[in-house]
Amino acid sequence: MSREILKDQTNEILDVWYGFVASTPQLVYFFGNKTTSKPEGEYLAKVRERFALWILQTAEANYDQNWLNYQYEIGLRHYITKKNKTDKVKSVPIVNYRYVPALTIPITTTLKPFLAKKGTSAEDVEKMYNAWVKSVLMQSILWGQPYLKKGEF
Repeated sequence: MSREILKDQTNEILDVWYGFVASTPQLVYFFGNKTTSKPEGEYLAKVRERFALWILQTAEANYDQNWLNYQYEIGLRHYITKKNKTDKVKSVPIVNYRYVPALTIPITTTLKPFLAKKGTSAEDVEKMYNAWVKSVLMQSILWGQPYLKKGEF
């Protein structure tokens, strides 16, 4: 249900999430130029496009092998293996893993008002919200795989 509800709200959702990141210097750091430390606007824009797609993919809840492979790719893009390579930027070399699961809180708690925006019953909003919390938590765990030594995941 949430995909249909959220599909035309992704920009507004991202405005909230990016506002949170922009107000948190420890998070802005990961989008900053390695030399100047200033945020890379083009980098933020490219990530935002992927983040909008991520919202819709999460809402689809299609947990097939392609989805699983992409979760691994997302993890790699936060880790030293692929950080900065997709967008060809000169930012810091890694997103420290402690920030990845911590972001499940602002990403999920700020979503509930958007789920309720289209007149869906409070009961259905709560069910969708709970599904989102579970999905985002599962994804943040999967994104951690590149950070662990072989056999530790």
